[in-house]
Amino acid sequence: MQGITNNGRRVVFEVDGDTLDTPVAPGQVLRTVLRDAGVHSVKKGCDAGDCGACSVLVDGDPVHSCVYPAHRLDGRAVTTAAGLGTPDAPHPMQQAFVDAAGFQCGFCTAGMVVTASTFTEADRDDLPRLLKGNICRCTGYRSIRDAICGVGNTVAPAVGEAAGRSVKAPAGLRVVTGREEFTLDSPAPTALLHIAVLGSPHPHARIVAIDTAAALALPGVHAVLTHHDSPATLFSTGRHEDREDDPDDGLVLDPVLRFRGQRVAAVVAESRRQAELARDAIVVEYEQLPAVFDPEEARLPGAPLLHGEKTSEVSRIAVPERNTVAAMHGETGDVEAALAAADATVEGTWTTQRVSHGSLETHATRGWLDDDGRLVLRTSSQVPFLVRDEIAHVFGLPEDRVRVFTKRVGGGFGGKQELLTEDLVTLAVLATGHPVQYEFTRDDEFTIAPTRHPMRVRVRLGATADGTLTALHVDQLMDTGAYGNHGVGVMYHSVHESVAVYRCASKRVDAESVYTNNLPSGAFRGYGLGQVIFAIESAMDELAIRLGIDPFELRRKNVVVPGDAMVVTDPDEETDLIWGSYGLDQCLDLVEEALAGPDAQPAPEGPTWSTGTGMALAMIATMPPRGHFADTTVELRPDGGYDIGVGTAEFGNGTTTVHTQLVATALGTTPDRVSVRQSDTDVARYDSGAFGSAGVVVAGKALWAAAHKLRAAMIDRALTLAGGAADVVDGGTAPEVVPGGVVVTRASSAGSAGSAAGPAATRLVTVDELLAYGPLVADGSHDGTPRSVAFNVHAFKVAVDRSTGEVRMLRSIQAADAGTVLNPEQLRGQIEGGTAQAIGTALYEEMMLDGEGRVLTTALRNYRLPKFSDVPETEVHFATTHDELGPLGAKSMSEAPYNPVAPALANAIRDALGVRPHELPMSRDRLWRLAR
Repeated sequence: MQGITNNGRRVVFEVDGDTLDTPVAPGQVLRTVLRDAGVHSVKKGCDAGDCGACSVLVDGDPVHSCVYPAHRLDGRAVTTAAGLGTPDAPHPMQQAFVDAAGFQCGFCTAGMVVTASTFTEADRDDLPRLLKGNICRCTGYRSIRDAICGVGNTVAPAVGEAAGRSVKAPAGLRVVTGREEFTLDSPAPTALLHIAVLGSPHPHARIVAIDTAAALALPGVHAVLTHHDSPATLFSTGRHEDREDDPDDGLVLDPVLRFRGQRVAAVVAESRRQAELARDAIVVEYEQLPAVFDPEEARLPGAPLLHGEKTSEVSRIAVPERNTVAAMHGETGDVEAALAAADATVEGTWTTQRVSHGSLETHATRGWLDDDGRLVLRTSSQVPFLVRDEIAHVFGLPEDRVRVFTKRVGGGFGGKQELLTEDLVTLAVLATGHPVQYEFTRDDEFTIAPTRHPMRVRVRLGATADGTLTALHVDQLMDTGAYGNHGVGVMYHSVHESVAVYRCASKRVDAESVYTNNLPSGAFRGYGLGQVIFAIESAMDELAIRLGIDPFELRRKNVVVPGDAMVVTDPDEETDLIWGSYGLDQCLDLVEEALAGPDAQPAPEGPTWSTGTGMALAMIATMPPRGHFADTTVELRPDGGYDIGVGTAEFGNGTTTVHTQLVATALGTTPDRVSVRQSDTDVARYDSGAFGSAGVVVAGKALWAAAHKLRAAMIDRALTLAGGAADVVDGGTAPEVVPGGVVVTRASSAGSAGSAAGPAATRLVTVDELLAYGPLVADGSHDGTPRSVAFNVHAFKVAVDRSTGEVRMLRSIQAADAGTVLNPEQLRGQIEGGTAQAIGTALYEEMMLDGEGRVLTTALRNYRLPKFSDVPETEVHFATTHDELGPLGAKSMSEAPYNPVAPALANAIRDALGVRPHELPMSRDRLWRLAR
């Protein structure tokens, strides 16, 4: 019976068939009740009813548990994804999601499956409306539609034939039933403390005094940490294999504050609520400093300096006295002379906006000291080993005294190639000796987490009358925000493959990455290429129009081909980029042919609608430069299966699936007999991390090598046990690794004099026999060099309403040069997901700032992540190539699909309107004004 306690109302209700009797606080919601009770099949994506990750059934009806009042629960029945089914007995909808590969990171999937479980067959025609409350950032929605409609996209491969097949994800049944653990999906340790952070109210200020006495006196507070407690070691939140790739320009807690929301102090308390109350009791006296928010102004003489006290030698900032993190100015040939002599020229300036990663799992870390006193961090990171190394560096700890591990990570896209929560948790754990947790809110993801770099890109092109490029000048300026995490790498990368893809005798690049008092920018899918490719491919399209040349033909005439040097501005630059394979010509052909086919949907009728087509291309290196390392192991288990040890994290990139496929293929087994120990600095060997699309071509290649070494070791031992290699003579066959052991076939020895030899004898040397003489384990490694290049071509046909600015995508086509396709369905999903994310960038997504560093976009409902109804189905085509550098000829393809989408869409809109867009996003209001 319902009663009242000091904690509020008490409710009794069912959760997945079990009775829960619990107090609920005034204003509490169902999501927090469930999570507090250990029901981790319910996720936290937004806590505002916007994303649907927390969806559950209440008396059979789908609801967002993050906004469902807990006091209404009495007597009701709640069903989560875990209550719908189990991995052994999944609900039909859960099985359908596995069969269709209807997820990538899987963080949205528990809520998506719960919602979809209520649909009838008649609902299949109304999915855009019915799924408007459930967002997926990864898939592009086509595979989700397939799952709901009962379309299967995966297969169970035969023994030794996993590579090249659409194999199911190993974690699939755990993901769809809500049992796959994400970062905070485990019982909280005893005496877990929570962090609340006081952020700066000013864009630029110095802390003059800080009074924490009142906060420390409040109940439950264990510590209040300020800059007085911070290590003095400067570092960058951006993580790379070489830590010197990023400037050392920040502290865990800094007395100088350079953007609104930057950490001023951190309260560590027994509950989040207690921490927040104490945070509000901290009294701070600030000295406000001059601020600058426009990167054009920031590099001018007399502008306020953000890091003027630092030196280039110590912090690796290019020009601190000009707020310039990095700069590149170079030329080959003579661009001005080439432009003056050109038959046709194009000049324009394109701008791109600040974009949020939108990963549905927010950044979070839980840390503690183990029984040996070692620091342990469980975190949502793409780069656990790089986090370990930097934590050890900043806090002066031996690396072997720090363990960092991830479980499944709910989306990344580069946003979790940062060290954003781990350092503060480390400081709190070391200060209190207690386990400590710090979890970003969705507001934090918008206001303090790094974003895509906004850029201003000016392009000048010159060409002869027949379309031969003679001049290419890119002048790029990017806003790296208050700190330079990735500000160097993104700048250099943005003007590399985007420029190198075209042959041109005269090229010039002027690029600068500049500090401002805006929130920091960081790594994001495509790593700067998308912004510059938007400008270059728009300019190339305009050149085609002026010359009257088909845009496909203009590209064919000017793109690099095998044998060409891939030149930015220095023809003699030393590079490890080689032509491992080439499929750009096929991609252009595939897209052009598909674009000539029938439309996926008819164009709207009416005098205000105009249609147009557009295309664009992109080139990208298949892994990061300057080394990317993976050391892996493969071990034979007593049950005949195999254990993989690999450091790569899984966050929807799909590398775990491909890793099992590679090992199963090399060792003559099936993926279900391969187990993965991953992304844990204690149980796997070193790995630079899952970024730069390196999971398949670096860690995958290392595993391929390890599996073949293990295969050879198993065969050697089997031959010894079967009588020795010398007995394999004419009439025998090569030993074969099979499930259960090694088959050795050898010819029988000859009989007595004058008699014929006996028939060949076959023997299975069992796993028990093989392991009786000791473990069988092999290692493999890869250093990330040399590197190849991959290509993508995208095209759209659109209809644009000149009276409203509405864009309807009638056709969306992408061809990818991915080398050997190891998992067709998974790769198709990566391309569709990258396309959907790029459509969001192109048309909808924009973080709004007020001109004084204040972020105005703080909720998903005001940000417009693409929903089911916003994303067209993209036709995906694969070039037929085999890359000599990748495992089994594969190339990387996680980042690449994003890059050509926005310019292809812009070129189609230009074709429809007759006027060129120069600014992203191409929102309705901007297109409406453009069409006036």
